[in-house]
Amino acid sequence: MSNTVDGHGPSRSWDVIVVGAGHAGSEAALAASRMGCRTLLLTMSLDASAQMSCNPAIGGTAKGHLVREIDALGGEMGRTTDRAAIQVKTLNASRGPAVRSTRAQCDRARDRAAMKQTVEAEPGLDVRQGQAARLLTAGGRVVGVEDQLGVRDEARAVVVTAGTFLRGLIHVGPAQQRAGRAGEFAADDLSDALRALGLRLGRLKTGTSPRLRRSTIDYSALTEQWGDAEPRPFHWATTRLPLPQVACHVTYTTRQTHAIIRDNLDRSPLYSGVIDATGVRYCPSVEDKVVRFADRERHQVILEPDGLDTEEVYANGISTCLPVDVQERMVRSIPGLARAEIMRPGYAIEYHFVPPTQMRPTLECRDVPGLWLAGQVNGTTGYEEAAALGLWAGINAACAVQGRAPFLPDRSECYLAVLVDDLVTRGTVEPYRMFTSRAEYRLVLREDNADVRLVAHGHRLGLASEERRAAVETEIERLRARRRDGASLFQLLCRPETRYGDLCAGDPEGIDEPEIVRQVEIAVKYDGYIRRMREDIARFKASEGVRPPDALDYAAVPGLSTEARQRLAEVRPRSLGQASRVPGITLAALSILAVWTRKLEATPR
Repeated sequence: MSNTVDGHGPSRSWDVIVVGAGHAGSEAALAASRMGCRTLLLTMSLDASAQMSCNPAIGGTAKGHLVREIDALGGEMGRTTDRAAIQVKTLNASRGPAVRSTRAQCDRARDRAAMKQTVEAEPGLDVRQGQAARLLTAGGRVVGVEDQLGVRDEARAVVVTAGTFLRGLIHVGPAQQRAGRAGEFAADDLSDALRALGLRLGRLKTGTSPRLRRSTIDYSALTEQWGDAEPRPFHWATTRLPLPQVACHVTYTTRQTHAIIRDNLDRSPLYSGVIDATGVRYCPSVEDKVVRFADRERHQVILEPDGLDTEEVYANGISTCLPVDVQERMVRSIPGLARAEIMRPGYAIEYHFVPPTQMRPTLECRDVPGLWLAGQVNGTTGYEEAAALGLWAGINAACAVQGRAPFLPDRSECYLAVLVDDLVTRGTVEPYRMFTSRAEYRLVLREDNADVRLVAHGHRLGLASEERRAAVETEIERLRARRRDGASLFQLLCRPETRYGDLCAGDPEGIDEPEIVRQVEIAVKYDGYIRRMREDIARFKASEGVRPPDALDYAAVPGLSTEARQRLAEVRPRSLGQASRVPGITLAALSILAVWTRKLEATPR
């Protein structure tokens, strides 16, 4: 199992190496190994697999969609979440089905342990502790990894999932510490290795809230927030959640809280000029909230238990990098927290990322073959986005190794594709977060029908069982054919007041599986909207079918502006549809590109 790379010493050989065992790395490694690739998962800490660095929750608006899609494709996040869930809640339950999402509060330690057990037990997947320091190259492509101890591993595909570790720098007031997250080393060498390969790097920022000691919180005056009475698991085969369900508690900042923050803004790295990296727009620090929304008298704080067997409580809503003494005064100005003790202070972290327009839709680096990137290194934020990208990269790395066609569903099929397409086409200058508003076909990309949409892909890849195919279409056709009182059951179910259970009560051919019933009701009641959306999807797919040549020299296309040529050359869109989503590309430029593409297609070769 030994050979040489670039004339150096012996190395061990794998099909796929995954660097980093966070949510992205764990999913990437499991996907590659389950598809039959000999896989190495190299991580700086064996005890931090899929560690929740921020709040202890999985899912949420649009993020729940990603978790169910990961599960439909045979990924692991849904399974581990179900094993660790201590509160499950449907968000936007009173709104339309397209925006309903599941969110699970988790026992942080149990979630981490569940993923660690899974990756360690997976056949064909070896897990080793080590810090990647160098990417090995040969013949212009990445062919392996060398760690800080000089151990070399060769592979046909390398997937880097570095999270916030690339030259990570933690800030708490004026104090700074090089780290990937609190208590763990930064990956400075790997950051340098990526730049040495010619990749452009950028700088982003995220942060976390303080964790409080449960026994020092006065819950008596706080509002309890419970999950659903009948929680819906994420994994398709989970019949019940194994852990007891608990409450979160709601409180609010006060005028005193805001005064403390305003009086100490000069001690916050965010406002003293120390941090200049771009942060998460939709998850601002409490300092940002106080400054940007100066007219607001209070902001919500949700006290989320870190688990069943720990005193730690995550104070969601007050992410901060103020000095510890200011954090203590700020926390104690909040109702219920007058005597609260901080067990872990909040902090901000800056880190390198690779602007994602440098990647192909497979997440392989366009100019660095053999190297895939996934997770926060792509410019995203959130466990769910990371896991989705890890699964996508792991599948495509395995496909490349095995000589199979890449896994490339389009944005009319799943949120995963929306995520990838947004990143590689439009790029990002701030941490990217998924929202339902980003998906133009969200009525057909619902959380409830993820299995129907994607399990065939998962089965084709060898990651999911055909046992999971739903019977929704069969039941809809039965409703169309069966008549009652001169109308089909389908027409009767279209009425807002009619429920499937009432319509088919006592019908021996009816179904009693709640998930299938839910999908049938939505498909029937929103049939008109869905049909119109499918017409839009047909037009979208037509534009996706017009493909400029891979090697097209955009500088030679007459009529394109300099800006259009530069942007198209950077992204190298694989279709006219993708070209239309590149920032700065006008309708005129699209027309020119379409004419030129058809001209090249008609030219004899």
